[in-house]
Amino acid sequence: MKRRQFLHAGLGLGALAGFAELTPASASLTWAHRSLLGFGTTLSLQAGHEDVRTLDRALDAAVRTLRRIESQMSLFDPASALSRLNRDGELMSPPAELVEILDIAHNISRDHDGAFDVTVQPLWRVFAHAQREGRLPDRREIRDARAKVDWRALQVSARRIRFDMPGMAATLNGIAQGYAADRVRTVLASHGIAHALLDAGEFAPLGATREARPWTLGIADPRAEDALIARLMTDGRCVATSADNLATFSADHLHHHILDPRTGYSPTGLSAVTVVADSGAVADALTKVFFVAGPSQARALAYRWKVDALWVDKAGRWEATPGLLIERA
Repeated sequence: MKRRQFLHAGLGLGALAGFAELTPASASLTWAHRSLLGFGTTLSLQAGHEDVRTLDRALDAAVRTLRRIESQMSLFDPASALSRLNRDGELMSPPAELVEILDIAHNISRDHDGAFDVTVQPLWRVFAHAQREGRLPDRREIRDARAKVDWRALQVSARRIRFDMPGMAATLNGIAQGYAADRVRTVLASHGIAHALLDAGEFAPLGATREARPWTLGIADPRAEDALIARLMTDGRCVATSADNLATFSADHLHHHILDPRTGYSPTGLSAVTVVADSGAVADALTKVFFVAGPSQARALAYRWKVDALWVDKAGRWEATPGLLIERA
């Protein structure tokens, strides 16, 4: 399975650029960039400030925040808080950030009847195991895994996190990157950074680019490695995306990393979703809810959550809510 970046930063908007209100102050700043590996992809931070030392301290603090969140929420680190929870079935005195992100996840699960569920990890394990054997899981394997998936059986408090049923496990891959973007943006702002772009796997913009224009993102075509379907001008809100080609279990993209907890299989209506929201964590999680809801419910879902979205169906047709400033590629 391969994780490919679906959003690309720093692309001009061509004709749409004429609508941008310039911010001359940002053009005179000193700019710096940091990149690192995390959450299974390449993360990057770029920011500008009048004082170089302030800028360095802010970026150092941002990197530490990313490292800390990944160390708590990684499934690949056996010492992470999440790995220990999955191994032991409970976690005493959990990190505050882990409690916070699980509370956010629970609220979204509750509002959408479990369409988003961090306890979907047993299903992921079944598909990953079958893939290593060159096959897809059978109905019995799916049924047995689904019996261990239920967000209501994950009890979360500041004192303890625990599973109510044996064999349960959680994954935060569907929300952690958006959450990290939120936290890092807060850290940068607390250091006086007004212009930055944070790529934690999902994007959080601040202010303007070094050319004093709004940050723009290219939205990749999920069926063409280097092609774009549209360009998006950001407006200060976070941008998250999910696509059926980022981690696949079958060459036809019908079985992929986004799983409907209620059926055990991947939703069949969409190939990609981009959500723009005030919260990166909410935007990240809602991309999965959009997938499960399908194209017929996309506009209603965006209206309900007061977010904007762009969605691509399996035939490559895409639609978007009117609150996005976009240009076809």
